[in-house]
Amino acid sequence: MNRRTASLAIAGSLLSALALSAMPASADEAKEKCFGVALAGQNDCASEGGNSCAGTSKVDYDKAAWKLVPKGSCETTMIKLPDGMERAGSLTPIES
Repeated sequence: MNRRTASLAIAGSLLSALALSAMPASADEAKEKCFGVALAGQNDCASEGGNSCAGTSKVDYDKAAWKLVPKGSCETTMIKLPDGMERAGSLTPIES
């Protein structure tokens, strides 16, 4: 591989990486964080409290764990808690 071919390959890789990194931002615009609806181990990254990264929640429907959901659907999402009560998702961490 000569220098020109190598330079073109590197430039192409860099442009591809930049294009891919821009894609999630536009996809996330149609989603919102919804607290209290994630199953154990299925929360999205950067949740609050002890769930600092994706998949680290230990219990179903942790009030501090969030999951990305389609925009406008969070507060209408109803979950059934283990004690039989129902609760809607929340756009902010759920207080105890």
